[in-house]
Amino acid sequence: MTEGVDRRRFLITAGMGAGACLALGGSAIRLAASQVEGGMASLKDRAAKKGLLYGSAVLQRELTQDPAFAAVFPQQCDIMVPELELKWDHLRPTPTTWDFAGADWLSNYAQQNQMKFRGHTLVWQDALPSWFAGYINPQNAKELLLGHISKVMGRYAGKVHSWDVVNEAIWPPDKRPDGLRDTPWLRNLGAGYIELAFRAAQQADPHALLTWNENWLEEETALGDAKRAFFVQHLKDLLSRGVPIQAIGLQSHLIGDHNNIAGPHFRQFLGQIQDMGLKILVTEMDVREGNLPNDINTRDQSIANIYYEYLSAVLANPAVIAVLTWGISDKYTWTAQSNPRADKAPVRPLPYDQNMTPKPAWGAIARAFDNAPSR
Repeated sequence: MTEGVDRRRFLITAGMGAGACLALGGSAIRLAASQVEGGMASLKDRAAKKGLLYGSAVLQRELTQDPAFAAVFPQQCDIMVPELELKWDHLRPTPTTWDFAGADWLSNYAQQNQMKFRGHTLVWQDALPSWFAGYINPQNAKELLLGHISKVMGRYAGKVHSWDVVNEAIWPPDKRPDGLRDTPWLRNLGAGYIELAFRAAQQADPHALLTWNENWLEEETALGDAKRAFFVQHLKDLLSRGVPIQAIGLQSHLIGDHNNIAGPHFRQFLGQIQDMGLKILVTEMDVREGNLPNDINTRDQSIANIYYEYLSAVLANPAVIAVLTWGISDKYTWTAQSNPRADKAPVRPLPYDQNMTPKPAWGAIARAFDNAPSR
């Protein structure tokens, strides 16, 4: 598939040509020019028009080593989140030494480009440094956690739009009666580590939006139902005790051949979050390929359909304030390693292809913003 063909396909899908078909819920919808207005208006401008933010995860090296990528990123995004640079294994080479070089660079880049900056992530069971497992114990865990939150959040206090304070804390397959994931934090601090983290985060930066970020919330499955139920249960309990949780993050790593996303249980869940007075952010969206066919036209359209269907459902809820994709270009996507195709074809989960040409997914996101209610 040549870049020229890709661009012609995008122009049709984005509504600058004759129109393309988008199948949602068994029906076909035409993406005519009148339905994706604004021509090539950026995703951030389309989002801002509705009172929303659009942005992406990014790595420092992508912005410093790839001029084509570096030209598109600030044009399309008005909020950014470091993909790796604020995780424990990047910040803490030893228990007593720190490396803020990458995170500092990205924070400065965001300020220089008038972009909001997200923090990701303070409390997670993954991306921990090699020394961590042999170092943490019930005697030092609290000091380790509180010291980390104070040091990292304090360094960027006043510069961060929102922080993922707790990440992926619920996992029903671990068979705990409270639904919490079996993590080093839980084993060494007990279930109270979540409250501890949010209270410490509020002290460290009272201006950041404090977020609990979770995965696998969107599917109409037994796992999805269980995760949503446990999440609501924990949120109600913690909020009733004044724990400063202010938002939830929907990771939204979707699977292209799953047809059970954004159904009635998920929409009801979003309504429950709204009723609690919490904000909602789509924090890590991409569409993994699953068993989608190899043909690029078919595959790109299927992925675009998922983007549009999911974002249309989510953006209907007025508590949603931001949408971030986990990258903007297929050239830089974690799914190439974590979820490769069985046929070894390059994966295509993001709005731009490897040549920084916008794809049908771009048109789907644009149309979802254009059709979203204003905040």
